[in-house]
Amino acid sequence: MFLAYRGLSLLLLAPAMALLAVLAAEGGPVLASYTQIFMQATGGFIIQYFPLFLLGAVFGKLMEASGSARVLADGIIRRLGPGKAILAVVLSCAVMTYGGVSLFVVAFAVWPIAAALFREADLPKVLIPATIALGAFTFTMTSLPGTPAIQNAIPMPYFGTTPFAAPGLGLITGALMLGFGWAWLEYRARALGPGYGTDPEDSAEEKDADSTPSLAVAALPLVLVLALNLAFTFVLIPAMDTGYLSQPEFGETDVGSVRGVWSIISALTLASLALVALNWRRLAEGMGETLEDGAQDSLKPIFNTASLVGFGAVIASLSAFGVIRDWVVTVGGDNPLISLAVGTSLLAGMTGSASGGMSIALSTLGETYLEMGQAAGVSPELLHRVTAVATGGLDALPHNGAVITLLTICGLTHREAYRDIAVVAVLIPILALVVLVTLGTLFGSF
Repeated sequence: MFLAYRGLSLLLLAPAMALLAVLAAEGGPVLASYTQIFMQATGGFIIQYFPLFLLGAVFGKLMEASGSARVLADGIIRRLGPGKAILAVVLSCAVMTYGGVSLFVVAFAVWPIAAALFREADLPKVLIPATIALGAFTFTMTSLPGTPAIQNAIPMPYFGTTPFAAPGLGLITGALMLGFGWAWLEYRARALGPGYGTDPEDSAEEKDADSTPSLAVAALPLVLVLALNLAFTFVLIPAMDTGYLSQPEFGETDVGSVRGVWSIISALTLASLALVALNWRRLAEGMGETLEDGAQDSLKPIFNTASLVGFGAVIASLSAFGVIRDWVVTVGGDNPLISLAVGTSLLAGMTGSASGGMSIALSTLGETYLEMGQAAGVSPELLHRVTAVATGGLDALPHNGAVITLLTICGLTHREAYRDIAVVAVLIPILALVVLVTLGTLFGSF
């Protein structure tokens, strides 16, 4: 975390620190840990998610080049007023992530809109990562009932629950994250004072404004991403004949394991095509350069994030990790909610991944927690919601892949922008988790 904060390359830092941990904990085997664990996990992440990074970056670049981002920014400013620019970005991210759009895709798509909004409102650029993080990485990822985020889906098979587990508690914790996070960002904006700050890349966006799309045309691609993602997820893909997926050449899988990725790929592809068609006159001349820039923009974030996934896989393979995993069961005494919250949070923090930490916690201790909950009279729905919310705190430490990706997209460093990310995506979610465990202990699931 210290070296990532100091700005060292994650491509070098992640494998070096993972192998150092192997040497410190086991005395080896270093080469096997690198090629058979680190690289396997890194490559697996790239294989699974590169289309999302690529299409998300291209979509965001097309939104910027077509002038749609600027038009949306101006429209939001006119309707909410410059004083609500922070809230406008938070809600934009929240709507997209609650609709099932990947938080990585949201970061790519919203960044140019956020930059234009903050520039228009004369707010500090360094607050943009935290603003996007609040809308995309917190309450819509873990708290709101029904959210399609993977963090809300992983607990279901372990506890026999649905995405709408403990809806009242989820709404309360979500409101706490949104309210306190927004209040902090507004406070920081006043403390830092006016002034966006510039750099060559930002200045380059202030270009020809002789032809811009209407607000409806500018907003339609974002609406399409959300609507098409929902349509493919719940209607179109489930209606397909996908029995062939069980064959060896297709990985012997089922549609449930690929539906989310297929939906986002399809939605982003069609939305990007619609964006080009609607803005052909504005995009035609520099189309090749725009697509090339978008594709290039996807490479550093995907490899940085994948390297962190590989780091987490190596850490999870160490025997010392097993000792910590077994210890957390004893935390909290007779209250399994405390043990579940602490254990899931620690594992998410150690691996730098909300879904990764949750997967490890539930795959190794899910049945144990379910039995502890039944013995203590704690409903599976409450266990589900505590597990989901617990992943959304320590996971956003400086080595988290989504944090690295977001800072890379925004062109900022940990030193410049991480402080505010830590408040809205680490400290406030942990506070909300404490409230959730307290309310769940006193009143049960509701």
